[in-house]
Amino acid sequence: MLATDFERLVAEGRAALVRDGAAADGLVVTRSLRVRYRGTESELAVPFSAPVSTLVRDFEAQFRAHFGYLHQDRPLEIAQISVAISEPTAAPPSQPLAATATSAPAPARAHRLYLDGHWHEDVPVYLRETLTPGVQLSGPAMIAEATGTIVLEPGFSLASTADGLLRVTQQPTANCQLPTANCQLSSPDPVLLEIYANRFMSIAEQMGRTLRQTAMSVNIRERLDFSCAVFDAQGELIANAPHIPVHLGAMSESVKAVIRSQPELLAGDLFVTNDPTQGGSHLPDITVVAPVHDAGSALRFFVAARGHHADVGGTTPGSMPAFSRTLAEEGIVLTNVRIGSAGRFDRARLQALFGAGPFPARRIAENLADLEAQLAAVTTGARLLLELAEERGVQQVERYMRFVQDNAASEVQKALRLLPRGRHTFTDRLDDGTPLVVALEVDAGQLTVDFEGTGPEHPGNLNAPRAVTLACVLYFLRLLVGKPIPLNSGCLRHVRVLVPEPSLLSPGPERAVAGGNVETSQRVVDALLGAAGILAASQGTMNNLSFGDGSYGYYETVAGGAGAGRDFDGASAVHTHMTNTRITDAEVMERRFPVRVLEHAVRRNSGGRGQQSGGDGVRRTLEFKAAAHVSILSERRASAPFGLHGGEAAQPGQNLLNGRVLAGAVSFDVQAGDQLTLLTPGGGGFGAPLCKVTAS
Repeated sequence: MLATDFERLVAEGRAALVRDGAAADGLVVTRSLRVRYRGTESELAVPFSAPVSTLVRDFEAQFRAHFGYLHQDRPLEIAQISVAISEPTAAPPSQPLAATATSAPAPARAHRLYLDGHWHEDVPVYLRETLTPGVQLSGPAMIAEATGTIVLEPGFSLASTADGLLRVTQQPTANCQLPTANCQLSSPDPVLLEIYANRFMSIAEQMGRTLRQTAMSVNIRERLDFSCAVFDAQGELIANAPHIPVHLGAMSESVKAVIRSQPELLAGDLFVTNDPTQGGSHLPDITVVAPVHDAGSALRFFVAARGHHADVGGTTPGSMPAFSRTLAEEGIVLTNVRIGSAGRFDRARLQALFGAGPFPARRIAENLADLEAQLAAVTTGARLLLELAEERGVQQVERYMRFVQDNAASEVQKALRLLPRGRHTFTDRLDDGTPLVVALEVDAGQLTVDFEGTGPEHPGNLNAPRAVTLACVLYFLRLLVGKPIPLNSGCLRHVRVLVPEPSLLSPGPERAVAGGNVETSQRVVDALLGAAGILAASQGTMNNLSFGDGSYGYYETVAGGAGAGRDFDGASAVHTHMTNTRITDAEVMERRFPVRVLEHAVRRNSGGRGQQSGGDGVRRTLEFKAAAHVSILSERRASAPFGLHGGEAAQPGQNLLNGRVLAGAVSFDVQAGDQLTLLTPGGGGFGAPLCKVTAS
């Protein structure tokens, strides 16, 4: 079948080239396939060859080189066949350097140049058009062109060739006479600081791209409910991709928990954790942690990837039960489990763990596939960090990891100095009346965040692990800075966080936490921003919806309204604060699960009025095509998102089944034809609404 398809494409391509004037004889034909594991999006091009075993071998070699592992027992599928047909052309003759080098032209001017923490005076600036073939220059120098400037750094030479190219080569040097990769600097070069901040961020972003490409579940591939980050050898957060804020402050605690629990960390080790007492957020969020060793087996860095799994067991499909009271009811607990050594993935052990306990996971194969994708992500991060260390020197990379934290600490301290001094308090209440109290003590660039007065441990699942509470504070500080700096551990350097223990915001080890990560975290951020007086309440919930049966589980969060600020209206129909996920595309959802999306629209006029108005929430209606068990975990159904400085409160949310009002936390069965509607809250207004004056 493939051979027939290829011959048809070859005939079409040959005919097209001949019509364009190519000679029929001598055309070069290349046949290739784009192949992927079924259920993933990552396609790789492999040459077409008749033996299937050769195709599989070529694909697996590429996949392992890209992602560091292979899926076990996952079938391959062909996503695309392609044919490239070309007419060979004679290669142009090579253009060597001129036989006799000419002297360098006189520079047009001289200028100061700052490189690697060092000022170079009177650096010559040449015009590009004056560099005739044979001219050779040594750095430092600058070459000005019509559309840019070339900087020739010290230690490099440039030669102009007969074909008009400028060829740059590095000159071998015995000693580091200028501040280069391995020279010690007591303070950061501002240019290098910016470069490193972006390099670290880029590594985390590339980890995220790898994770999304290779994941199996809709949660990771479509909703983007995952986070990737880079850490130093002590487990301090250096940089994260802009993924899910509630994950990121907590991930450092997970890495440090692995360090504490493992007396010896070896190259190729892999660990998995979701334990809320060890930096976990809630059980569906599983984190893969990998130490990164250099060629001499010295531990240099850590990388981690956290992903929300569609189901990890528990009493209801989707592992987000509305009425859980203990952690065991929410699924399996993984506490710093070694799942790999020497780069080998221990599938058998993981399969046993996911299948154990009173409420095992429902789709273990999908859990394992997503964990393999997380393994690919941390493998990518480790490789890129080691490449950076090879390029710039490991000492410089480690030094700039400290510098980016120092910079974050400095920027946060500047932002704190803009807050009014003194004690600023704010009290909010969950829908069941549980108090959430925060006080901000601001003094000379230092901040104490005190949650004294917040309610005790929740009898249900609205408890937020301490790591989540710290993530909320870290996110709040990042908002105060208001400029693009990497969110890292340095943000907390001038901040003291006081949390009563045990309490709603730091529960004991067996307490249920499914709702604390997604609901209470939202309310903590609203309270922090309310205490600072800078932003009205956003929707204050993630509107968690999960459904399924014994064979599958689906989970999503639904957008709402954002709170207004002093100079701007709140956005409508967006995920706010501690979540940053997408909604699953209707086409994907309807193809993968037995539901229809009947409505997904802005809930007009649900935002609070004010001088600046709050954003509107969402109307979302699903129709079930088969029986399922449904759980909803939502807040702001009994209490409205508050306005600030005279702004009006927003409309609270509402959950409806066939038009009948449901509670905010509810679990029930549906039959084919039942319709579920979520009306999500808006955001509060900022400032008293302007009165309209009419003539009488």
